[in-house]
Amino acid sequence: MSPRVSIVIPAYNNAAYLAATLESVTAQTYPDFEVVIADHSSIDGTSEIIQSFAGDPRIRVLSPTPHGGGAKANWNRVSQHAEGEWIKLVCGDDLIAPEALEIQMAAAQEHPSAVMVASKRAVVDAHGAPVIASRGLAGLEGLVSGRDAVRATVRSGTNIFGEPAAVLLRRDVLADGWWDDTFPYMIDETAYVRVLRSGDCVAVPQTLASFRISASQWSVRLAKAQAEQAAGLHRAILAAHPEAVSPADVRRGNALALANAYARRLVYLGLRRRMGKENVVASTT
Repeated sequence: MSPRVSIVIPAYNNAAYLAATLESVTAQTYPDFEVVIADHSSIDGTSEIIQSFAGDPRIRVLSPTPHGGGAKANWNRVSQHAEGEWIKLVCGDDLIAPEALEIQMAAAQEHPSAVMVASKRAVVDAHGAPVIASRGLAGLEGLVSGRDAVRATVRSGTNIFGEPAAVLLRRDVLADGWWDDTFPYMIDETAYVRVLRSGDCVAVPQTLASFRISASQWSVRLAKAQAEQAAGLHRAILAAHPEAVSPADVRRGNALALANAYARRLVYLGLRRRMGKENVVASTT
């Protein structure tokens, strides 16, 4: 029988952190899951770390994903090989709490209309120390209609659901388009919005994942690009789903997207002064 959950890991140059990621994934208290992992042709020893875990019968190692194609290529590949009813994508430098699947699957089973379960997450530095202890969801809690969840993320100007490690998605719904990199910095939020057209979201208030911040997120240029892509996504949502968001929601979200991008940069610069640039994890693809 197929597992209920597939944890999929698109690894790329994650040698410094991948062992910790895999340890967090395999330590789940919820037993009915598989792990699907593929290395995106890394050059730093990532493949050797993957092979060191290959003896675990829950882990299925795919052949290396050919170089190129950005995050979308490997995210789609591991997701399309998943056999579970639900998918959780965990990047190769992030972490999930031992009880993450247990809590999120209980929420999904309690609410059959849910196509997505999202929790809060921590933002951590290269050593796993918290930078922000708990972040996300913008006050949402419990069962939320897909329309209301989409409106909340647009109005906030940021991805309130967080990185994929904090999110559980119905595989059959995600498969209707998979991961879309029309707005590359919004590849996860774009998928969430599309998934939420088909059902509801359960917002879980616990912090169940940890996201490592990236050295590449410090630049003013990148902050501007992130804000521009967020605004582009908001406009696309308005065009496709005028029943979910209004022009006023989009204007508010676009203004906040720029403010949020520069606020994140201040956090990263503060961490840089505290730890030194060389100690912050490099960007993942």
